[in-house]
Amino acid sequence: MADANLTQNCTARQRAILTAIVESYIKTGEPVGSATIARLQVVDGVGNAIGMSPATIRNEMAELVHAGLLEQPHTSAGRVPTAQAFRLYVEQLSGGAAPRIAPARLSATSRSQIDSSFIGLAGTQAVLQRTSHVLATLSSGVGVAIAAAADTDMLEHVHFSRLAEARVLAVVVTKSGMVRDRVLALDRDLSLRELETAANFLNQNFRGWSVERVRAEIARMLERERSEYQLLLKQVQNLWSRTVPQTIDAHQTVYVEGVANLVSYEVVGSQQDASRLREILSALEEKQRLVDLLNAYIDAKQESVRVVFDLEEHAPEMAGLVLIAAPARMGGESRGTVGVIGPKRMHYENTMNAVSYISQVFDRMLHPSG
Repeated sequence: MADANLTQNCTARQRAILTAIVESYIKTGEPVGSATIARLQVVDGVGNAIGMSPATIRNEMAELVHAGLLEQPHTSAGRVPTAQAFRLYVEQLSGGAAPRIAPARLSATSRSQIDSSFIGLAGTQAVLQRTSHVLATLSSGVGVAIAAAADTDMLEHVHFSRLAEARVLAVVVTKSGMVRDRVLALDRDLSLRELETAANFLNQNFRGWSVERVRAEIARMLERERSEYQLLLKQVQNLWSRTVPQTIDAHQTVYVEGVANLVSYEVVGSQQDASRLREILSALEEKQRLVDLLNAYIDAKQESVRVVFDLEEHAPEMAGLVLIAAPARMGGESRGTVGVIGPKRMHYENTMNAVSYISQVFDRMLHPSG
């Protein structure tokens, strides 16, 4: 049984040993023995070297096992960090329980790689799609980027074009840069003038409104009016409801890249291992599952990167994986969520810094000249 007090009150030497074990395990994926630690230059939290004999290291490792921070897999002489050990490691990196890794700590090479990857992109959707690729590349995990729910996005402009009798091309542009176009099959033909009038009505009255609020307000206006004006409102309502149906608003755009990266971390040497890997890959392919997962853990109002180790509480098939994510902001508003899903032995500091950097400079990526 783990000693909760020791877990919370590790000595500086125990934390230094634990950090060395975690970093060695991240690097090699192999259980870590006292001999390995003895060969390393173990340093404390302020960078001072700590001299220890192999016997001292073995004793301290035994205490860390008792505290539930290390465990022994199979019959190996080495130890591997537990989830609690990784939590303590992340807290130590960030200086507290709520990770606030600074983008400035990201290496100049990584910053340059990120910045150059977004050159020439326009619109939230394009930036989020590239984000999933960039995070997968930098972390060797699964890069995930999810756009904010469509019904919270704000209308910038709408345009209707007549294609043929009773067929109309509708184009909706939102303030986040998303462009949605649909070909509408109408119950009756509308003239160019009628389409232009409907578009002007929407642009003049609802620019800057959320798409869901537009629907609700048109319905309210239609209920209130009892005149010729009602005919225009009915046309507008029909066009808008077909252009932005509720079934579309309920879904969020999800970009996932780097799923194959997880394969290299999994030891597929048995039927059980192969089945476990299939469960993970299946969960990552189910986009709505990812939306639910990130919405469960990442608050659009949070100001920092969050590291989540207990994904299995919300999604059992994600057991053993870690989420590092943050809301992406533009103009002070959340435009979605960016993050990485990976194994416990990922490089936390680099990944946390990359997620933080992208989430905080999202606005500059969309407006590089600002």
